[in-house]
Amino acid sequence: MRRIDTDLVRIYPSHPCVSVVDYSRLQSVVDMIRTQKRRFSFTSRKAVAKTGLLRAGLLFMILVCLAAPIYAHPAPYSYLDLRLMRGQLEAVLVAHVFDLAHDLNVAPVETLLDPVLAESKKEAILNLLRSRLLLEADGGALDLELLGLKPLPERQALALYLRFQTKAFPGVVRIHCALFPYDPQHQTFMNVYEDGRLLHQEIFDKDHVTLDFYTGSRQGTLAVVKKFIPGGVYHIFTGPDHILFIVGLLLAGGSLLRLLAIVSAFTLAHSITLSLAALDVVNLPARLIEPAIALSIIYVGIDNLMVGKSGQDVRVWVAFFFGLVHGFGFAGVLKEFGLPRQALGWSLFSFNFGVEIGQVCIVVIVASLLAALRSRNQEIGHRVATVGSVCVILAGSYWFIQRVFFMV
Repeated sequence: MRRIDTDLVRIYPSHPCVSVVDYSRLQSVVDMIRTQKRRFSFTSRKAVAKTGLLRAGLLFMILVCLAAPIYAHPAPYSYLDLRLMRGQLEAVLVAHVFDLAHDLNVAPVETLLDPVLAESKKEAILNLLRSRLLLEADGGALDLELLGLKPLPERQALALYLRFQTKAFPGVVRIHCALFPYDPQHQTFMNVYEDGRLLHQEIFDKDHVTLDFYTGSRQGTLAVVKKFIPGGVYHIFTGPDHILFIVGLLLAGGSLLRLLAIVSAFTLAHSITLSLAALDVVNLPARLIEPAIALSIIYVGIDNLMVGKSGQDVRVWVAFFFGLVHGFGFAGVLKEFGLPRQALGWSLFSFNFGVEIGQVCIVVIVASLLAALRSRNQEIGHRVATVGSVCVILAGSYWFIQRVFFMV
């Protein structure tokens, strides 16, 4: 390296594989070009042109010499096969020696392919994995064992055979996977097998490191119900637009049978579109759905003000029509939970049931308060409905403008 022209270093200053380049080849190229340069006089245009060609040729040869190391640099991938069986969880992790050597401070990289050296690093590899590959079964942490390892020279990788101790077959397995954080491009491709059947595939990267996998067992179904019912309730109570839409439908009052019909129409409609969207049968972009939800709130407020003049109460049809729109909004939240394919029906039912629990609570509270006001003073009840409808219109208008013009 001492005799190589400093231009070579400037051309390719910091590639991690430069150290494996055959510098003797590069030096011979440099010496040849220098010899040729001495034969030319640099006083003519022809000579200058030849010098330019020589320099271009030198750059081309350097790039050719460096090309092999560039493409030899490993793709930033690892592969994890997780197998769930009665009484135990086993896994096979295939990791490139480049990544392992980097985090174990082993040089040169290829020495990890030596079975003896690889075996001597077994404890260090286990300690590395225990902080980066974490499994929980039904909320309890599982201890990781490294049963063995095997060099894979043809893949420049090590196969690591792992086992996680568990007392019973789990309902839900939480997997936290962040194997090589030094490389922001690194990805881990995972296959999950249950009793020999491939049930799930996942890709972990720096932005996605955790997955909840629900098994097909009875415990898995129970875990789905426990998670998705509270999720539906939480979404209703933390979604002010959905709450305001329901409140807007109730402001005009009416008999118990009338209110029940309104709520039932809304429930039926959003259940239809929630299921269709969650199953990827129909998908509409959030940029369209969110402003439409805001418009539904505006419409309900205006309809409340118009009912007194026209005398026609069409809230059942309004609830059904706009319930279809709100269902797409619910589906967007449901997908963020990560729908388990092996318990898809239960997750849909549970989330929808949670939404209904939240809606019933809102309806009971709001309808009871409005009925109490009207029973004491009809005029006050009417004013509350009018002022409330104006507030509903203003809030819906604010959300519409925000979602049309300022939604990212």
